[in-house]
Amino acid sequence: MQSMELPLVLFTVFSQAAIGVTLMRAVRTTADGAGAVDNDARREWGLIAGLMVLGMFGSLFHLGHPLSAPTALKHLGTAWLSREVLFAGLFTGVTVLAVLAAGKAGKPVLAWLGTLLGLGVIVSAGMTYAPPALPALNNALPFTFFLTSAVILGAGFGSWFADDERAPLMARIFTTALVVGLVLNLAAPCVWLSGGTVMRMTGEAWLGSGFYWTHVLVLVACLGVVWKTRTIPAWLPVLALLGELAGRAGFFADTVHMAANMGGLY
Repeated sequence: MQSMELPLVLFTVFSQAAIGVTLMRAVRTTADGAGAVDNDARREWGLIAGLMVLGMFGSLFHLGHPLSAPTALKHLGTAWLSREVLFAGLFTGVTVLAVLAAGKAGKPVLAWLGTLLGLGVIVSAGMTYAPPALPALNNALPFTFFLTSAVILGAGFGSWFADDERAPLMARIFTTALVVGLVLNLAAPCVWLSGGTVMRMTGEAWLGSGFYWTHVLVLVACLGVVWKTRTIPAWLPVLALLGELAGRAGFFADTVHMAANMGGLY
């Protein structure tokens, strides 16, 4: 890719945060039976909708003609990007409906519907950013990176709305996702170093990137804080968000495209 693609960084990270919070809400409200109280429901859905709308707005700056964005739906039968746009639009609609539904938003039905649509966004995005021209990512890694980000940010921001009974559950999920994210980010570049020329170049670019090491250090720092406090301090999800933004910037900027190196392959 070799371009930071800030609009795509904002869209993918903020949308995955929104999807992750929705998933955590579904888990908590299902476990609680009747769901969260109305005020918590409205605030939480407001955060989810705000994150998603912010991500969708940021993505428009990736387009040469933002007003023509709906034309991205033309190729649903052949293009994963079109499917990603469709699922993102439907997910956004559910979040806005949940905010307007007030008391009914405390029930788990909307949360599970949003989660299913959100997983559609993540699967579609994983396929969109796994083309053959990016050998290092032409596999399940984009989906795995995106899903891990969603769970990290979902559990982190979801802890803002968890009661004392569910707070330990959010902390356990947050910790597990951080460990998975750290292992993935440490292992992937090392595996790429043993691959073909472009894959090896990608591994070297990631390991030499400030974005990459910022992301890794934030993951380690978050793990350290949770290990020491046995909980998720209110400020920690914001730090995790900044780490995911840095990691996603590296994902776009430091992954080497086949076309940029055609003349140097051997």
